[in-house]
Amino acid sequence: MNRLDNRVALLTGGAKGIGRHYAHALAREGARLMIADVADGSELAETIARERGANSVASAVADVSDEGAVKALVAQTIERFGKIDILVNNAALFAPLAEQKVTAIDTDLWDRVMAINIRGVFLMTKHVAPHMIARKYGKIINISSGTVARGIPNFAHYVTSKGAVTAFTRAVSRELGEHNICVNNLAPGFTLSDSVVNENPGHLDHSRAPSIVRRAIKRDEYPEDLLGALVFLASADSDFVTGQTIAVDGGATNT
Repeated sequence: MNRLDNRVALLTGGAKGIGRHYAHALAREGARLMIADVADGSELAETIARERGANSVASAVADVSDEGAVKALVAQTIERFGKIDILVNNAALFAPLAEQKVTAIDTDLWDRVMAINIRGVFLMTKHVAPHMIARKYGKIINISSGTVARGIPNFAHYVTSKGAVTAFTRAVSRELGEHNICVNNLAPGFTLSDSVVNENPGHLDHSRAPSIVRRAIKRDEYPEDLLGALVFLASADSDFVTGQTIAVDGGATNT
């Protein structure tokens, strides 16, 4: 028996980058899956459907920073699968961001990073949690970042947004625990995802070697390194774990 059999997962930012790997991992463990992204995830959904069955997956184009879009996405997921057991708040703005001093960051860009990276997490949680409360069960997995612990320079917008995600997780875990809902952070290190490699080679060149130096395990991090922790947090294996941050970064961060 797979660890996520009979569960329904809603994954944001699931059409590309690390999100694609999350989608495959959740599906392989038996979850029925809604893939949501501003990018079209239909091709990925078709691939998973061929492997897992036509009723195992669906996709939707949605902007998590737009409350109307979030409401529609949640309603579509409930209509399609009948419930939501697992929410993975993965949608975020990172890969295309250039390194900038805080004095050079455009205010509109700052606001856009916050809108996607933390307002999106808030809105998804706000509108999914009532369904979980009604069923007295749920797993909410917020994707934070190892950068929060280190406070790396030249990414103040991104690091601040992920720090807010970490704080949000701690607060909301206290609110939802009485309803048997676990809320946790998964904090990747610098990961060689397709998005980072293809969209920001300058950042890749600058950050790759220092990231390896910081790690106890001296190698690159790949999306596959994150999947065990993701499934653990989504499954019954973590039913008594909430409000926590699991750093998966080769030992760069000690939590």
